[in-house]
Amino acid sequence: MRKLLVIGIGAGNPDHMTVQAIEGLNRADVLFIPDKGARKNDLAELRRQICDRFVSNPKSRRVEFDVPVRAEPAPSYRSTVDDWHEAIAEIYEGLIRDELAENGCGAFLIWGDPSLYDSALRILERVRLRGNVGFELEVIPGITAVQALAASHKMALNRIGDPVLITTGRRLTEEGMPQNAGSAVVMLDGKCAFNTLADKDLIIHWGAYLGTPDEITLSGRLGDVGAEIEKVREEVRRKKGWIMDTYLLRKAEGRE
Repeated sequence: MRKLLVIGIGAGNPDHMTVQAIEGLNRADVLFIPDKGARKNDLAELRRQICDRFVSNPKSRRVEFDVPVRAEPAPSYRSTVDDWHEAIAEIYEGLIRDELAENGCGAFLIWGDPSLYDSALRILERVRLRGNVGFELEVIPGITAVQALAASHKMALNRIGDPVLITTGRRLTEEGMPQNAGSAVVMLDGKCAFNTLADKDLIIHWGAYLGTPDEITLSGRLGDVGAEIEKVREEVRRKKGWIMDTYLLRKAEGRE
């Protein structure tokens, strides 16, 4: 039976790699490295650097594969993502079938942690349900962008007795600041949804390229720094061709 390792490699700093993750890389016969195109070559290159630094297994090899671009949501966000995942599932199935021996071990290197806003596990479940290739699955956790954000801002994610909610930019635009949490971590926000919020007294802690040499962090009252974050974000996105960022919103102390 083939074995697949889904390995969290951290938020961007190779030092985020855990002992368990390094051991997993060295168990694999094949390391699968996604390529999202020239504009995001930095992401593939970081995976290559991690392999160069930590892989000592002389029998392992790397297989790079192209990731299809997701279409713009039409007719709906969910249907668009479903079609995209189906296309990637077909690629995964081919990789597993063609690149792994019947008793081989392969590893997918996942940005951050496989459990948080990453679809590899859902896509692999699609592959399993197709029934064309069999495999066992093992998940190795990694440091998330949420943890890296908190570390860079030297803060705790939660205040005493206060829940934290993790959401997306799209949901923040649709629903506003969650009422059932004093703190909200926002991910996958490509349109600076924080600037749509009416409450400008919220405190924002923002970070981009967390854990990398290009890391940028800004924080303050939303009404004071929101426009600056949007400007900086657009400048660095144009310069690098891509951006990965996240932020925490929090009601000011003493406010309900």
